[in-house]
Amino acid sequence: MTTAQDPLQFPARLVNLEAAQDKHGEKADHMARMLMVGDPLADAVIVEIDALGKEARRTLSRGLNDGLDSLDNPPPAIEALLRQLETVPDWISQESLAAGDETSLLVPPRWNALAFSGGSLAHTYSSPSIAKLLVQTGKLDLMAPRRLAETSVWKASVVLPGGLLRGGPGYVQTAQVRLLHARIRSSALKHGWDTQQWGVPINQVDIARTWLDFTVVPFAFLARAGIVTNEDEQQGLYQHWWYIAHLLGLNESFFLDIGDHAAASGLLELLDSTITPPDDNARVLVNALFDSTTDVLSSQPNAVLTKEGARELLNALARLYHGDARADALGIPASTATPLLPVIAAGNAQVRRYQTTIPEAAAQERAVNIEQYRALVDSLPGRTEYQSHAEAAK
Repeated sequence: MTTAQDPLQFPARLVNLEAAQDKHGEKADHMARMLMVGDPLADAVIVEIDALGKEARRTLSRGLNDGLDSLDNPPPAIEALLRQLETVPDWISQESLAAGDETSLLVPPRWNALAFSGGSLAHTYSSPSIAKLLVQTGKLDLMAPRRLAETSVWKASVVLPGGLLRGGPGYVQTAQVRLLHARIRSSALKHGWDTQQWGVPINQVDIARTWLDFTVVPFAFLARAGIVTNEDEQQGLYQHWWYIAHLLGLNESFFLDIGDHAAASGLLELLDSTITPPDDNARVLVNALFDSTTDVLSSQPNAVLTKEGARELLNALARLYHGDARADALGIPASTATPLLPVIAAGNAQVRRYQTTIPEAAAQERAVNIEQYRALVDSLPGRTEYQSHAEAAK
């Protein structure tokens, strides 16, 4: 006789579940159950939009930009989503949202790009279920430059001062990303997605994994390059990203007890230990991603690296972070730049010590980076895919 916690009732994508249960207890069982949970509020909005058409899309767009109070008798699913989005939990303050993610704003854009590609997205793509869905629904291997740019713009928008205030660019874009997830989930389920094998597409575990890929993963990557965050900086980082998790529709059970990199690493280990190794989809995505990243790094004004040099540095840093076995599985080759990494890390560490000792230096670094991130946000032509889906989903 099976029980609610029988592993046979969980998606077949899970591996090493008994070992995870021994190590993580109820958190492992909770994680397994959440593989079958999507985002009921956003999913209901997609159903409502498909039923009501353009007027519902216009209502949703107006509500995201101007607030629920600007609408007269909105459809129930749109009203419920907007109410959840606009309910600011008591663990975040308007003042901190106005300040932005001060920890992330200490990271220069070039290092953010390296950590984002070599750490965050490479780790995201190492999940076979996520890689399969991206290749199947988005042809990301062919669209890597645009998708990389769009995700970079979203990341900049959510960390900039005031970006997450109601109606702000980061707030609106995060809601649009959430709705894009719901649209992809709906489409995949209609086109034969195997939930018994993979769980619900873009389920709560996948969203949690993505959230970790914007918090602990890039900063663990940066730490290996000498850019280390202290306890106060970590606390500020996670409080800011708690709110982003709230806007993305992630269940609070995944993030509210995570206030530093150590706690986040525990959840990351649980998720990583229960999936199979990267597959061909992951390798296709990572290769396309690294091509796009090195194009960007080598073509920026005052770039100090050639395309070949940028790729060697990215490969070296990615292998240092992921380790040789995982890097090999992701198709990341050995690099001639590896011997330079200790020198680079020492230089970055010296800069961080100076910023920690001299508050004015940190403030100046943030000011310079804020201007560069704002320029990045303004540089993307046309509407993003998440804007298109939210405003004209069909």
